[in-house]
Amino acid sequence: GRGLARALCREVLGFARARGYGAVVLSTSMVQVAAQRLYEGQGFRRVGTSYPSLLGTVLNFQIFHYRCELGDGT
Repeated sequence: GRGLARALCREVLGFARARGYGAVVLSTSMVQVAAQRLYEGQGFRRVGTSYPSLLGTVLNFQIFHYRCELGDGT
């Protein structure tokens, strides 16, 4: 509740941007709702879903894939 995750996320995005990366990608599970909100609040957009295994498919347990476009930093 002190903003540490948000600060770390901003730091990672700044680090990648400073090194010329065009985007940052990550994945999180469907049950990590707080993580989903954090990523979406930092500019990530959900770009896909998958299932981690056959059991995950049977249980309808999804993995969400996110991408944040960094641009050229200008």
